[in-house]
Amino acid sequence: GERSVPPEPRRYTGKVKNAQEAHEAIRPAGDNFRTPGEVAKELSAEEFKLYELIWRRTISSQMTDAVGSSVSVRIRAVSSAKEEADFGATGKTITDPGFLRAYVESSDDENAEAEDAERRLPTLVKDQPLTADELAAQGHHTQPPARYTEASLVKALEELGIGRPSTYASIMQTIQDRGYVVKRGQAMIPSFLAFAVIGLMERHYPRLIDYDFTASMENELDEIAGGDHAAVDFLTSFYFGSTNGAGDQAIAHAGGLKKLVTENLSEIDARSVNSIPLFTDDEGREVVVRVGRYGPYLQRALPDEQQAQAQAASGEGEEGGSQGDRAPIPEGLAPDELTPEKVHELFLGGGGERKLGDDPSTGEPILLKSGRYGPYVASGERKSSLLRSQSPDSLTLDQALQLLRLPRLVGVAPDGAEVVANNGRYGPYVKRGDDFRSLDSEDKMFTVTLDEALALLAAPKTRQRRAAAPPLREMGNDPLTEKPLVIKDGRFGPYVTDGEFNASLRRGQTPEELTLEQASEMLAEKRAKGPAPKKKAAPAKKTAAKKTTTAAKKTTTAAKKTTTAAKKTTAAKKTTAAKKAPAKKAAPRKATSTPKE
Repeated sequence: GERSVPPEPRRYTGKVKNAQEAHEAIRPAGDNFRTPGEVAKELSAEEFKLYELIWRRTISSQMTDAVGSSVSVRIRAVSSAKEEADFGATGKTITDPGFLRAYVESSDDENAEAEDAERRLPTLVKDQPLTADELAAQGHHTQPPARYTEASLVKALEELGIGRPSTYASIMQTIQDRGYVVKRGQAMIPSFLAFAVIGLMERHYPRLIDYDFTASMENELDEIAGGDHAAVDFLTSFYFGSTNGAGDQAIAHAGGLKKLVTENLSEIDARSVNSIPLFTDDEGREVVVRVGRYGPYLQRALPDEQQAQAQAASGEGEEGGSQGDRAPIPEGLAPDELTPEKVHELFLGGGGERKLGDDPSTGEPILLKSGRYGPYVASGERKSSLLRSQSPDSLTLDQALQLLRLPRLVGVAPDGAEVVANNGRYGPYVKRGDDFRSLDSEDKMFTVTLDEALALLAAPKTRQRRAAAPPLREMGNDPLTEKPLVIKDGRFGPYVTDGEFNASLRRGQTPEELTLEQASEMLAEKRAKGPAPKKKAAPAKKTAAKKTTTAAKKTTTAAKKTTTAAKKTTAAKKTTAAKKAPAKKAAPRKATSTPKE
């Protein structure tokens, strides 16, 4: 209707003047658009969905704004036990849907709402009587902001007016090549090197990383490209300094970039720049991350007496100051995973490892170390993870020796086969040849006798299925497929499923904090990949080809063999033809790309 159309057409402009908007994948043009109902018979199901999405977004871009009110509701109720209880809700009441009639982000339902938007509330008045049809106690946890992905980072750059579509791909590649971020799935996780670099720039060169400076530089370059400014004058004033108005005013008036980066070098304390404070432990020692020449490491201050002795004995550390207590940070450990518990585990008494003693049989030292997958003991080439019931702080030399002697030879069976006990992915077990049986506890690996092991191996395997465990969390319906999503606990950890596709939770994600949007995105990626290809498909073709060649060489009079050879020869010809068929050359494309493409 006319009330949903503004008085004048809406016009949209980008923040960047030379934004190369032709990079958009789809740009509707014209003034006459057929409705989805008019083209339904001409399109397939997938084409219809795409057309309807484009049509809805196009129409909504020319409609009026949605109008509503923010509402805070307090509801007082009396329980059956005559107890008064107050309930509260905040949200919004939409009085005029406007463009929401045509399009809602992530949904085509005008009554729907985005996950991060305010909750929709019905129209209410004061002292209105309400009936409680259903009551449900639900827990709520605040969610941290989601990590940047390449797409969301590009979106943020666009909003700030930084860069342009032709440069976004190189920006994403550069920050990864220089080690500022590491991709884990789709998430881009900052490294400790990135924290150190940002600390340096914010402390000593804030203007160079100011968002407004970067955006204004883009505009200056656009004006140079348009012939409105001289490139040499701009670069001269920017680098050497000037007061004539060319170049960036703050940089030019400060003496230019040359003066900024040369005269300020003496003021930079490399040790403080490379130090990232974490916390102060229970003993009052400050724990910091330092970015050294060979990677990041942890350091905590020694007690005052030990620190004074260390300074007197060895002077300053590698990067200045007392060395204190150090521990390397395992590769792949994200900054947010460096909890106080993890830090304590990494130190393990100093240097990231602790000597438990020497192996009596080999004389080699036995060390307790911490790796990415938890603490373990090592001696020479031998390594063994700690058991679930063991703690790094209380591990003894005898326990370490037991771990390093796994797999343990229990004895020799009457048929001459060795029987061993060991710890595996699915827990402790005994083994004879290819026959396995699980043990009911980890301690049994060190105490089980040969007779007990043989009796266990002689018993039939039990494949009793456990009762299906209840889901860890029910998340609601998937916005894309409308299927209910639940989080379950699997063999390799928690995962989210819609009954057809499963997606394991990524590192750092927990069942309590995973959002519906993240779960839907993870399952959409699984759905896009499709079913895994069968591994035996490729070898089967090679075998058929070999048999075809053999069949073609042999001559036989039996009808059955002749028929088989003919079939195989035909298959061989098809295979040969397929191999000789030249690949079509792809049409040349422009060397530009955008996330929309």
